[in-house]
Amino acid sequence: QVQLVESGGGLVQAGGSLTLSCTASANIESFNAMGWFRQAPGKEREFVAAIDYSGSRTYYSDPVKGRFTISRDYAKNTLYLQMNSLKPEDTAVYYCAARAALMVLTTASAYPYWGQGTQVTVSS
Repeated sequence: QVQLVESGGGLVQAGGSLTLSCTASANIESFNAMGWFRQAPGKEREFVAAIDYSGSRTYYSDPVKGRFTISRDYAKNTLYLQMNSLKPEDTAVYYCAARAALMVLTTASAYPYWGQGTQVTVSS
């Protein structure tokens, strides 16, 4: 069974930065698409960013475009989310997700593998 483990969350002031990491029990080369989603209290889980197998194609939701960067490091078997210029509305539990199928999709239901989440809190 594939396990994904996120780390790097925490409390940061508005304008600050955090880098989230996601490590997998399986070789991440087996995932054609990986992504980050987030869920704030009382809200549905929403797409944040996704990346294809090669790392050359990345996708971002409008609220984070220009501030967040997704990347994957095969040598470290890790997916990253660099978050800059953080805002209080970025506060949420952030989840790593992966899928073996070819297409990079932005819907949560398309990803069969999920981590347990890491809390990001941005204070104003």
